[in-house]
Amino acid sequence: MNFVEELRWRGMIHDVMPGTEEQLQKEMTSAYVGIDPTADSLHIGHLVSVMMLKHFQVCGHKPIVLVGGATGMIGDPSGKSDERNLLDEEQLRKNQNGIKKQLSNFLDFDSDAENAAEMVNNYDWMKEYSFLEFIRDIGKHITVNYMMAKDSVKKRLDGSYKTGLSFTEFTYQLVQGTDFLHLYNEKNCKLQMGGSDQWGNITTGTELIRRTGSGEAFALTCPLIKKADGKKFGKTESGNIWLDPVRTSPYAFYQFWLNTSDEDAEKYIKIFTLLSKDEIETLIEEHKEQPHRRALQQRLAKEVTVMVHSEEAYEAAVEASQILFGKATTEALRKIDEQTLLAVFEGVPQFFVDKAVLVEGINIVDLLAEKTAVFPSKGELRRTIKGGGVSMNKEKVTDAEMTVKTDALLNDKYLLVQKGKKNYFLVIAQ
Repeated sequence: MNFVEELRWRGMIHDVMPGTEEQLQKEMTSAYVGIDPTADSLHIGHLVSVMMLKHFQVCGHKPIVLVGGATGMIGDPSGKSDERNLLDEEQLRKNQNGIKKQLSNFLDFDSDAENAAEMVNNYDWMKEYSFLEFIRDIGKHITVNYMMAKDSVKKRLDGSYKTGLSFTEFTYQLVQGTDFLHLYNEKNCKLQMGGSDQWGNITTGTELIRRTGSGEAFALTCPLIKKADGKKFGKTESGNIWLDPVRTSPYAFYQFWLNTSDEDAEKYIKIFTLLSKDEIETLIEEHKEQPHRRALQQRLAKEVTVMVHSEEAYEAAVEASQILFGKATTEALRKIDEQTLLAVFEGVPQFFVDKAVLVEGINIVDLLAEKTAVFPSKGELRRTIKGGGVSMNKEKVTDAEMTVKTDALLNDKYLLVQKGKKNYFLVIAQ
């Protein structure tokens, strides 16, 4: 498969250095993408780069993931108005291990294939560099004029940002260039890939390789993904959408993709799945004929959730979705973990009750109209029960004299009360 061609039809190429496609057609090539280890989990903003590496390996080439332990201690000025918090080595290693575990869902690190993926940390070679060695071996090859011409530097110097640009950040492109030079010399890595905001840093690396007489290297970047409304992709009101299921539940992850607009879904399904061109074109046609069925969003959400989490997590997310919008059973409700339950019913009114009253047992009318304010009065609650309008944990309440005990609690803590078809309340025993 032709890697550049594959990325081109998927809308994943922004800039590509002349000669890159010819190099990749000529022989198996190693390429790297840098990832900052600022957390022990990736978020979906990283997924474009990860998918580039995935396609690279599928096309028979060797992907290298560079965890920026050294560069993570500095901070990259590209597109940022503030310097980042610097990390200590222990935290860096913890973050690196978390990232590798997640990447293993996408890349083959463990086989004996010639193009098995590798992970490296630039801290391992940069920590030995003295300042004098660095300015002697690296600094003399790149002029200040060249460095000042980079957009990422110019933007920080033209007064757009109040913070200006520290010397530490100014040297970032040299440190990143040193990474490329190191990987070129030690691992025959001839290509660096990244987001379009990294073009300046990447080309500093290719220039450094050229000026040190090491040989010819290449660069390829993908566009920065934005939503159809112009907002930044991957950010929600609650923050990042993480790949770590503890930070973002598989249900919330699945819902993010399911709720994308038609325009975004058509773009995302090319970028974030491995579906073929024919499959995607068929899905797009099917969606245009019956947009209300949201075939694009459903398939997109499935593909990405299975890839990041698992088939089981995807099925659990679909089942959880049915609770709000379908006819889920008490049994299905009991299977859901606490994190997913809270994600499904985020924003639903909550009422708290002393768990001790449930240990002894309490009449449902006293519970919902006295101990909590789910219903404004006992009379209204009794009338609603009589009319078949009250459910608890998805089971219709038919007897106003029923006793509620701890065995009714979901996850030993929650009662889900439903008034009519659409009004939900969460009673939390504590």
